[in-house]
Amino acid sequence: MSATQFSTVHRSYVMSLYRRMLKNELDWVVRRDIWRGRAQMIRAEFERNRDVHEPRALAQIFKKAEAQLAEKLHPDPYIPPSMPGGTKWERNIPPTIAPIYDHLSAGHH
Repeated sequence: MSATQFSTVHRSYVMSLYRRMLKNELDWVVRRDIWRGRAQMIRAEFERNRDVHEPRALAQIFKKAEAQLAEKLHPDPYIPPSMPGGTKWERNIPPTIAPIYDHLSAGHH
């Protein structure tokens, strides 16, 4: 595996972990002004580990972060209303534009 492949995979994993942590905080704290402070603390933690390049140290950091995230996962995460599982998902679906009953072909066999 080349260095660029590792860094691409590594970067996407770190971004995914960061997003999941931010999303989980938003599940717990809906008010954005309070959430912003928590988001800044999460960002500061990521920045603190930015220059760690040793694979074993990174593995330990990731393991600890995943454990913390799993421990703090919200039991009933927020789902936007119009997303699958949301309160408005598939509510008032527009009617189909296809004919319900084809009057022309029904009478002429």
